[in-house]
Amino acid sequence: MSQSFTARYRVVVHGLVQGVWFRDSCRRVAMDEGVAGWVRNRSDGTVEAVFEGPLDAVARCVSWCRMGPPRAEVDSIDVSEEPAEGIAGFSVR
Repeated sequence: MSQSFTARYRVVVHGLVQGVWFRDSCRRVAMDEGVAGWVRNRSDGTVEAVFEGPLDAVARCVSWCRMGPPRAEVDSIDVSEEPAEGIAGFSVR
């Protein structure tokens, strides 16, 4: 994969997003898209995720975060672009 086509975005998801299988669902979506990164619960009740890979696949992961899994109630998401780090794999932290 060419580095020029690699994107990295950090997403913070607000709403009812903990205790609704958000992290595991996010991991499955990212792996299906071939995107690297991680997802974790934060102490403030939000979920934070980093997606890195081909721009179109990363964009689909970010878009998925706007709805999340069926039991989630997403109020809003914060999205920020970051420099790609060349990471591999996707983990739940």
